[in-house]
Amino acid sequence: MNLEDKELKELFKLADEIGNKRYHKLTYQDFENYRKYDYWRYINGDYECGTTQESKDWVKDHSDCYCPICGDNYSTKGGKTIDHKLPRSQYPWLSIEFKNLWVICKFCNQEKGDRHWYNYEHYIFVRYPNLYLAVKAARPSLLLQSVKD
Repeated sequence: MNLEDKELKELFKLADEIGNKRYHKLTYQDFENYRKYDYWRYINGDYECGTTQESKDWVKDHSDCYCPICGDNYSTKGGKTIDHKLPRSQYPWLSIEFKNLWVICKFCNQEKGDRHWYNYEHYIFVRYPNLYLAVKAARPSLLLQSVKD
């Protein structure tokens, strides 16, 4: 199934179906991966872009000076944050999947919260239509397809 060809209404329905299944197939390895993510990001303190050298390097390699959503300089929006495109609360097994991570400004991260991706796209489309194309371009299509399967 090609998710790119679906209307937002269909995508919301699919997101609800997937989100309602949440923890039905979690394995021991899924939880171990989640713990590895916590260690990778939070060791030695709760800093938004990590405190391990590995996490700092990852952020440096995957961001520049500007938020990919709003286009503002990180320094004017409270700094950088590592965000999960598909939220950890709904998809803990994807918490260490690097394709699920991106660096966005603190403000955009707070706006996104724990919304499922399609709910987030809809929220942006309604509240900030000028930012919608940037958010749509960042859609984690392969990850969404993998959770559907």
